[in-house]
Amino acid sequence: MELPKNIQHQLAQFQQLQQQAQAISMQKQTVEMQIQETQKALEELKKADDDAEVFKTAGNLLIKVEKEEINSEMEEKAETLQLREKTITRQEERVTKKLQEMQASLQEAMQGAGMNPGMGN
Repeated sequence: MELPKNIQHQLAQFQQLQQQAQAISMQKQTVEMQIQETQKALEELKKADDDAEVFKTAGNLLIKVEKEEINSEMEEKAETLQLREKTITRQEERVTKKLQEMQASLQEAMQGAGMNPGMGN
């Protein structure tokens, strides 16, 4: 039995939203990893002596920098990443809610069309 056009359209939108949710989830994982790396770098920086030689990467180069300068830079980076994580989390919550609403709507439409919606999540 062929699906009615409106249900086909809803299914296509649902699948697009699932792909979007997956992409958001991957972005969130990447940002979380960057936060962990930045925090680890800050911890190591705190352990280093004040007069220790500190270097940062710039492409293929290592450049000597002042400990305080790189510390400020890393703290700013951590703050920016945490804001990005919050934004992604809100985006993820919105998409998840929309997916749940669309799934309920699709199931309703399929039942109304006399079909058995076997949509696993």
